[in-house]
Amino acid sequence: MTDQTDDAPAETKFPITSIEKTDPPDGEPGGEWYEYIIGRGSSSIRGRRSGSLEAVTEYVVEYAENLNQRSALGYSSYAARKVQKTTTPTTPTTPTTPTPTKPTTT
Repeated sequence: MTDQTDDAPAETKFPITSIEKTDPPDGEPGGEWYEYIIGRGSSSIRGRRSGSLEAVTEYVVEYAENLNQRSALGYSSYAARKVQKTTTPTTPTTPTTPTPTKPTTT
């Protein structure tokens, strides 16, 4: 028996590796900038974001959670969602129109 719950994945594919203060990218205004790395090895994502350390950390945590959730569900971690193909009917359908009836006379 293990200590893990059913909700927790056995291995986190995209852990937060680092969040470090960095210089602003060329052409961007100054301020606080942080560089983050999510993942490990060839499955790592490196990005930069401006804001306070608290705001950037909150963003990166949510980003990593979303990546791990999509990965656990079998979706591509890099795509927003899987596209489901729609099926087309094998026989064409034609709309039915009611047949006009003649008024009866008495």
